[in-house]
Amino acid sequence: MSIHTEATTPHEAGGDVALVRVERQGSVARLTLMHGAKYNVLSRAMIAELGAVLGGIGNDPAIRVVVLAAEGKAFCAGHDLAEMGEGADLASLKELFAACSELMLLIQRMPQPVIARVHGVAAAAGCQLVAMCDLAVASNEARFAVSGINLGLFCATPSVALSRNVLQKPALEMLLTGDFIDAATARERGLVNRVVAMDALDAEIDSLAASIAAKSPAAIAAGKRLFYQQRELGIEAAYQAAGDVMACNAVMHETQAGIAKFAKRGR
Repeated sequence: MSIHTEATTPHEAGGDVALVRVERQGSVARLTLMHGAKYNVLSRAMIAELGAVLGGIGNDPAIRVVVLAAEGKAFCAGHDLAEMGEGADLASLKELFAACSELMLLIQRMPQPVIARVHGVAAAAGCQLVAMCDLAVASNEARFAVSGINLGLFCATPSVALSRNVLQKPALEMLLTGDFIDAATARERGLVNRVVAMDALDAEIDSLAASIAAKSPAAIAAGKRLFYQQRELGIEAAYQAAGDVMACNAVMHETQAGIAKFAKRGR
């Protein structure tokens, strides 16, 4: 299959280089964080560029699935501590965390499912990034932590995403100790969907992406939106919202065609 690579707007990262590479393979967009020398930290520039790329993809109906990958030894080591240390004031830090939170919410709000391709370390805001992706496939060499507490900084914003993936006590253990967990444990706790050997990682993700891309994009988009919406509602309101979405989905032309085909086959 052919792969089309698109250039992104360059930011400063030790020179005028793009921080995110975009490759399109049919209806799948593969984004690669390109600052491996610094463990793909979520610097201000990385947050801005990744947000711009995702925003553009969210408006592209030809893209049905997004894969988020990274180069180098780590998936993402979290925020750039150089931007949080000496000289950083309260206002600038609030702005930084607000920008990062908007990036995380953008992943959830875009119509296409986003699959994290995780190798190496995903720490702090990097672990948050994995948790905010709709799906995640990890190599058996991957490790995960919300390790800010080791510096005296509770990973508050990562805790929002982590607590929506992992049960309360395991999530709090990670947040209070800062200890790493391996990929198998991450799967047991619900942080990732699948764990495979490193040399099988891309094939596993390609298979998962192809399965999703083959489905109705309108149904996928409506379903993803409803899935996150109903989690924040009481059960009665959740059923009301879900019923409305399902009814609207059922009267779509392609859905009616699928129902008619199935019904005819069953006669």
